[in-house]
Amino acid sequence: MSLAVPAPARPQDGPSAAGLRATARVVARADAGGGATRLPVLDGAGPFALRRIRSGAHQARVCVVGAMSAPLGGDRLGIEAAAEEGAALHITAAAATVALPGRGGEHATFDVRLTVADGARLDWLPEPLISAESSDLRMTTTVELAPTARLVLREEQVLGRSGERPGTLRSRLTVRRAGRTLLDQETAYGPGVPGWDTAAVLDGHRATGQLLVIRPEWDEKPVDVQLLGNAADGTGQGVLAPLAGPAALVTAVAPDALRLRRLLDEAARSHLQIGL
Repeated sequence: MSLAVPAPARPQDGPSAAGLRATARVVARADAGGGATRLPVLDGAGPFALRRIRSGAHQARVCVVGAMSAPLGGDRLGIEAAAEEGAALHITAAAATVALPGRGGEHATFDVRLTVADGARLDWLPEPLISAESSDLRMTTTVELAPTARLVLREEQVLGRSGERPGTLRSRLTVRRAGRTLLDQETAYGPGVPGWDTAAVLDGHRATGQLLVIRPEWDEKPVDVQLLGNAADGTGQGVLAPLAGPAALVTAVAPDALRLRRLLDEAARSHLQIGL
């Protein structure tokens, strides 16, 4: 599992300067012969440097590398990725993303938009998002799927760096398949959010995440509900549940990012039969 490393500092624009505005874009397209997937669009922007990495089989692979510290308060950032018909795209990250406070007290936004066409597959597998003390981030992830599209999506959120309180983090995930809403959920954690650290929500845990897998064949045979982990031994806990569609959602909480990743990886291998 990758760890957060310091990114190059951004230019000093002065205390009155607006936050950074930037959107990175990736488009994956299948070759006409039905072989490999190529990347006609690979445009990094702002803090997002996009790097091609070694491809596997017919899948194109992209790594998001942090080119500067971000998101900071006031930033408006985004990533857009599209897998066109028949394409296979895998996106990962070189290190965790750390949400940091800005100088003006504004919140930051980070918007991810994923589009997957018929017969295509998109794996969205970034490293964790860390909500640093005094930060304020609003994050949205919106996914549009064609009827025969496939998706593997992982989200991991760590509330506070070691020894510090978390910032405020609000996150919304919306997934639509063939124009119909498959999943629409919103979470909020940190100062100013009622009850986020109670037994009914995180119960003292500082890492939370989910793994969403969509496969057309699950229309006929949904996955079974499974409980994960063990609250008594401190490793964290979670649940795998089918959604109203060809999808399975793993939701988990754990004391830290390492134990959260172990829970999600175990669910992927043992219950969903996929490797991440």
